[in-house]
Amino acid sequence: MDVQVTAIGALLGLIIAIVMILRKIPPVYALMAGALTGGIVGGASIVDTVDLMIGGAGGIIPAVLRILAAGVLAGVLIESGAAATIAQGIVKRVGQTRALLALAVATMILTAVGVFVDVAVITVAPIALAIASQAGLSKTAILLAMIGGGKAGNIMSPNPNTIAVSEAFNVPLTSVMAAGIIPAAFGVTATYFIAKRLSNKGTAVKLEEVESTNAKGAPSFAAAIVAPLVAIILLMLRPLFDIVVDPMIALPLGGLAGALVMGKFKMMNQYAISGLNKMSGVAILLIGTGAIAGIISNSGLRDVLINGLDGLGLPAYALAPASGIFMSAATASTTAGSAVASSVFGATLLELGVAGLAGAAMVHAGATVLDHLPHGSFFHATAGSVGMQINERLKLIPYESLVGLIMAIVSTLIFGVFQWFL
Repeated sequence: MDVQVTAIGALLGLIIAIVMILRKIPPVYALMAGALTGGIVGGASIVDTVDLMIGGAGGIIPAVLRILAAGVLAGVLIESGAAATIAQGIVKRVGQTRALLALAVATMILTAVGVFVDVAVITVAPIALAIASQAGLSKTAILLAMIGGGKAGNIMSPNPNTIAVSEAFNVPLTSVMAAGIIPAAFGVTATYFIAKRLSNKGTAVKLEEVESTNAKGAPSFAAAIVAPLVAIILLMLRPLFDIVVDPMIALPLGGLAGALVMGKFKMMNQYAISGLNKMSGVAILLIGTGAIAGIISNSGLRDVLINGLDGLGLPAYALAPASGIFMSAATASTTAGSAVASSVFGATLLELGVAGLAGAAMVHAGATVLDHLPHGSFFHATAGSVGMQINERLKLIPYESLVGLIMAIVSTLIFGVFQWFL
């Protein structure tokens, strides 16, 4: 369409969406309302605004289909007890002497194999509380260890955010996952050292808050790891042997294989329903992000951001992490931030000479910087996982932002600075 919305209109739409989310209005409705308001205030007619919203939502549908398919793997990992088994196995292997590192690594690996980052934190939290009670660690330290590990795992996972970015930049999912490995290594290392400094800061864990983590009928570690391994091996066939297995097929097959090996194939329908319930919320959210992306991508806001970077003397590739940071702050979500930033700025970055994989990696890493702000669900879910009060949870924001920023900087150095001058 040739309709152009003003930058002020698009920005107002974003602000309205944020305010509505803060008022506990469902994010998808908030984003749709913000998109509608932004389009009309920005000079488009109601008909044109709706067309832009539908066009933006339509562009996100391929990612939505793959995300829904990923629900099979997620359901198997979570409902079968495989995720908890993997987490406990990692903590035992790393050892309680390095408890904070163990918690960070456990959450990172859970997220990296396909568990939502907030679900990964909730899964590891009972183990973390038990360790904290024994080792005298504060809630602040253990929660930062889990959040930082989750952020690191999230940028090298087959999770919805990675699927959305790979789809927008038209690059293989495994390539985007691999691009996050080095930044994730820096992120989890930084998490460990920051968390260690916070070991005695904040509220201590009370004995009555510690729950038993021994689940009956839980699978062995070897059986639990089969589902993500099969999914990742199938996805790796493309870069290794040029055999394309779409994530829409690879991720559910991994879940099916895992259920079979764990001897829980009869529960497969229950696992699929659970996974679908978890993914449907994300899929619906992405429809809303697509709607507002349709407005922003046809507005002057994109040019304002580009001109602002030019005015600061920053190179073109800086738009990638900057857009990820900006949109993650607006939506308080890695998935929504990644989806909007890549949908809105993906084509522009490619036109500016930034390679598809480089753009995807930098946008993705940037979206981890401010995805934990209080107007999103992640902030509250993670606080609840360890019984932390809101005022104490707010004090954690600068530290988790620093972890995300480190990953964004490393990703920008690898895929921006170094490649730009080669």
